[in-house]
Amino acid sequence: MTGIGPVEPVNSSDAQDTYEVIGADTPRFTDRWQALPTRVRRAVLGTAALAAATAAVIALLPPNPSSPTNTTLTPMPWPANVTTFRYTGLAATFDSTPANGLFRFAVTVHSGPPVTLRVTGTGFDGLTARISPAQTSTINAGTTRRITVQISVVDCADLPLDADLPFLDVTLRNTRAIQHQSFTFGGAYPDDLTQLLHAACHPLPPRPSTRPQAEATGHADSQNMDRK
Repeated sequence: MTGIGPVEPVNSSDAQDTYEVIGADTPRFTDRWQALPTRVRRAVLGTAALAAATAAVIALLPPNPSSPTNTTLTPMPWPANVTTFRYTGLAATFDSTPANGLFRFAVTVHSGPPVTLRVTGTGFDGLTARISPAQTSTINAGTTRRITVQISVVDCADLPLDADLPFLDVTLRNTRAIQHQSFTFGGAYPDDLTQLLHAACHPLPPRPSTRPQAEATGHADSQNMDRK
């Protein structure tokens, strides 16, 4: 507070002088606190301590997972976009079962939820294909599963003897979608499938026997033969 000169008295007389009190205020908090009864002060302190403890517990709680956040969720991938096939070779030769072939593949799911795989065909009407021994296979993200596909020749009428860029028809399923997809393979797979087609539909002629042939005598209409 600033000013010039002394503060003039409001009311003054020769018998009694009264002066204005500058800066006077209400009683201080400490004075009021000390004036309270001991029981009331204890109750106030207990309430304050409980409130402070409750605030500390709330501050330590994790955020509500249901509350909206600014985090952008990654969209779930389509199963065909995260699944790859690789041909690894024959599981067996065609000597014992020339109409059936066992072909091995490595299937990798790169990300997202697990993918369930089913092999449905080969693109040729005369062939059937399925995963052996199970009909389906489920692959988790970040893993590679080796599967065996049994391809069987059921009709040679419309089958080519040389498989040019053959492919597998598959069904891929995850929690987002079910997709029908065809995977084309080069390298050794066309050669191995061609070997199966030749073994089933164009077998080699039988080798001539090394045993001496028996001579048959008699008339053309005779049903009897003399063997030497």
